[in-house]
Amino acid sequence: MREEEQLVLDSLKQCKSIRQLRQLHAHATTTGILFHYASLLLPNILYTITRLAPATTTAPAASCSAWSFLSSYAFSVFTHIKNPTSFCYNTMMRAHTLLSSPLSALHLFLRMRRLCVPPDFHTFPFVLKASCHVGSVSLAANLHSEALKFGFISELFVLNSVVHVYSVSDRLHDACRLFEESGVKDVVSYNVLIDGLVKAGDVDRARQLFDVMPVRDAVSWGTILAGYVREDQCKEAIELFNSLFLSPSGDCFDNVTLVCALSACGQLGDLEQGVAIHEYIIRNRIKIDAFLSTSLVDFYSKCGCIKNAVDVFDSSSEKSVFTWNAMLIGLAMHGHGKACLDYFFRMVGHGIQPDGISFLGVLVGCSHAGLVSEAQTLFKDMEAVYKVPREQKHYGCMADLLGRAGLIKEAVEMIEGMPIEGDIYAWGGLLAGCRVHGLVDIAEKAAKNVLKVKPEDGGMYSIMASVYANAELWDDVTKIRSLMKTKRVKKNAGCSFIKLKGVTHEFIAWDDLHPRTDEIYMVLNAFGNHQSEVL
Repeated sequence: MREEEQLVLDSLKQCKSIRQLRQLHAHATTTGILFHYASLLLPNILYTITRLAPATTTAPAASCSAWSFLSSYAFSVFTHIKNPTSFCYNTMMRAHTLLSSPLSALHLFLRMRRLCVPPDFHTFPFVLKASCHVGSVSLAANLHSEALKFGFISELFVLNSVVHVYSVSDRLHDACRLFEESGVKDVVSYNVLIDGLVKAGDVDRARQLFDVMPVRDAVSWGTILAGYVREDQCKEAIELFNSLFLSPSGDCFDNVTLVCALSACGQLGDLEQGVAIHEYIIRNRIKIDAFLSTSLVDFYSKCGCIKNAVDVFDSSSEKSVFTWNAMLIGLAMHGHGKACLDYFFRMVGHGIQPDGISFLGVLVGCSHAGLVSEAQTLFKDMEAVYKVPREQKHYGCMADLLGRAGLIKEAVEMIEGMPIEGDIYAWGGLLAGCRVHGLVDIAEKAAKNVLKVKPEDGGMYSIMASVYANAELWDDVTKIRSLMKTKRVKKNAGCSFIKLKGVTHEFIAWDDLHPRTDEIYMVLNAFGNHQSEVL
């Protein structure tokens, strides 16, 4: 190998951007090096494109034109390779898959087979991934047969790809059977199937598989914890996390695991556990990226510690739109409407484009704080200024806000002028306002519309009973309660948690099953008597 050829190959390995690659490509072309050593250099140039493509296409400034250029560039290099080998075809298929052109990757595979270029064990994972992107289960099954025919199914890389495709294509039975029949498995094999089971909602089977894993990594823990949180099995998530937290293998933590654990703590209101996780993060100097800061803000907000949430947010160097949304919703939940508005405009000032969740948070904040004119301005500017389409929940927030403020007429006009028919959010928000202001006629109209959308909604019957009672229409109160019994409508009972001395106590509305119920009611009654004396 000549010295200039080796120099080009070494330089290709050091390329850090497509711009540098093009400069090197141009240099090799103009100096004639590429002409003399095309069979060696062109495949390496093609490989370098695929190596740099992920960083290029995921950059913040990446556009469709950048993707199109890279695809054209890769194809141009490929077409200049005489008699491309399996390596060249594999590299090109990988490029198409990375650049979201799965059909092109599949066509390339067909061309490869038509020209009798033998596939290898790298070929099938790329083409299986392409078949997954186009959503063709039958094609994936055919590729599985091809892999069997060529004897590559025993290769872990191929096996794991087939299991993954079946898992995400509603063919879990086939994925499980292939996994069980395979004599060789690694941690990736287990992780792929656990992920498929979790996404299918079968957390119990995923946990059974997790428990028999010979070796687990951070992906294993993060996947099963995410499954528990997704299925609202937060107690199980925290118990499993603690088994890792207190074990010598605690170094299996990654940010996904920590995010899942914080999410479970937030949903359960387990402040003690969440604070311990935060302290672990600080103690071990784990980088708080945008995902982790979002989880911490959300956790502290849900646990009632809004000051801690603000401190985490303000000290975070990485903030995504999700982080800003978590802060806005947290402030709204705690009734800090003006602060919510302030953070919204800070978000816009930092160049972060708000989305539907951002507006939902700030509108709820305005509703709780009675900031009617500010909310009306934001609602009007949503589509006109920020290009964010209004959804049912946004109309519901505005109906609730206008109803609370006594602007019932404006709320009715807004709902009736909606481009889509009002749903339970809009009419439910209006109904709540009618209860506050005792407007029976409009409340009845809102209730009828709620019933059209959700006839089994027990909350509507309870609100109407309250409206009638406030208006001293006792016959109507009797009718509505009788109707609830006849239709067997039940209102979902409220539920709350509190953790004291390591024990989580759960309370359900009108529940007397807690072992210390008598003491609790005695204290509550004492508070009530004290308030009466003060008043």
